[in-house]
Amino acid sequence: MSHSRLTGQLRAGRVRPAIAMLAFAGLLATAACSAPGSNSSTAAPNSGASPTTSPTCGTAPITLSGYFETGFPLPKDLADEFTKQYPNVKWDIREDQFAVITQNAPRVLADDPPDLMRLPQVSELVKDGLLKNMDGYAQAFGWDKWPASQLEQMRVGSTGERGDGPLYAMGLNFSMTGLFYNKKLAAQIGMSQPPATLADLDAMLQKAKQAGITPIDQFNGGATGGLAFPLQNLMAAYGSPGPINDWIFQKPGATIDTPTNLQAAQHLQQWIKSGYFASDINSQDYATMMSRFIGGKSLLMFDGDWESGNLDKQMAGNVGFFLMPPAQAGGKQAAMSAPLTYGISSKAKHADCAAFFLNWVATNQNARDIDVKIGGSHPMGPADAYMPAVQQGTVTASTLNAGAKIGQDNGAMDFIANATGAIYAKSWTPQLQKMAAGQQTADGLLKSVQKDYESQVRS
Repeated sequence: MSHSRLTGQLRAGRVRPAIAMLAFAGLLATAACSAPGSNSSTAAPNSGASPTTSPTCGTAPITLSGYFETGFPLPKDLADEFTKQYPNVKWDIREDQFAVITQNAPRVLADDPPDLMRLPQVSELVKDGLLKNMDGYAQAFGWDKWPASQLEQMRVGSTGERGDGPLYAMGLNFSMTGLFYNKKLAAQIGMSQPPATLADLDAMLQKAKQAGITPIDQFNGGATGGLAFPLQNLMAAYGSPGPINDWIFQKPGATIDTPTNLQAAQHLQQWIKSGYFASDINSQDYATMMSRFIGGKSLLMFDGDWESGNLDKQMAGNVGFFLMPPAQAGGKQAAMSAPLTYGISSKAKHADCAAFFLNWVATNQNARDIDVKIGGSHPMGPADAYMPAVQQGTVTASTLNAGAKIGQDNGAMDFIANATGAIYAKSWTPQLQKMAAGQQTADGLLKSVQKDYESQVRS
């Protein structure tokens, strides 16, 4: 899931991982009309560099084309609000599941390029010259003055490594993953507060199983291997996020097959063998996981803060959230955390207006309200930006507070599914499904994924 993360959010099979937690705001000043500018000097070959002057949507009628993720209301709600404020701008939006977007991205950007598109992993798209270099927009709108950590996952250097170099995408917000829990079921097994250590979490899962409660419902069927969520959370419990980010960012010599990641994969395998996941995990999709959790049929699910607003409505007062506990008491915590990544095609007809929209999302007060209330996540933007008030005691308040803890611990990780364009569909998903079926070991999982990764990075 870029974040990039989790880079996916997923409803009906979407993945998103995401969040580097910060507070922001400011209102967008209305500009007159769009003005073309010179190419950015830092543009990569065939990148379609962005203008360096003040881009807007102008005042003439315009239709922005978008390729968005299905089942996720935030982008559409933002688009609707944008049209209310800028009535000359209409939208032509196509939607697909994230797994489909991942497969279709190169062809869509090459053959039928939208102005604005939900992006999977970006390195290959940059290499093929399919994304707009957004450095000029960053300069024009002041994005380069925002905290650097917000944008680093969307920067791609000349060698294809992520983390620095020109900017090729922007986030609608930052998201983060952890564990949602049913408070009534938790009370039945004597859980009065979130577990402080991984051993405490193990004990909680065992108590739930003994009480006849499904400990964890997790989607893992079809094209989306949702066991990547608990696996990466376990990686965060056993090791630091730095080496994992290095692997995702394709740093030289990086490997996912490390001793601490092996401990994490072994721990996940033990959860599977202990029966802590629903028995039909490999036929369970995201919508089924959500339905069962909301219906009170499972104690826990690994998911992202993009569901916070939905759960506050569907399970008011009966859902909590906690970060993956560390292996040792008092240890630092980390989480899959990344921007909800959108890019502009290098062939976009209305690139300036698309960039104007992205800036509006981060700086307009109404847009930031939507980001928190509908998206359940921190908006992007300046460090001193407006943040909407959140009612205490809600799960949204819990996820925002958890994000602050991740910021304190410098624990933001991109999603392991974002290491290459094909690693999620062709490696993580089938290998995790084999593990769930008892056909793959922890060691075999990591070695197989690393072999695929090296092949894909070289190609």
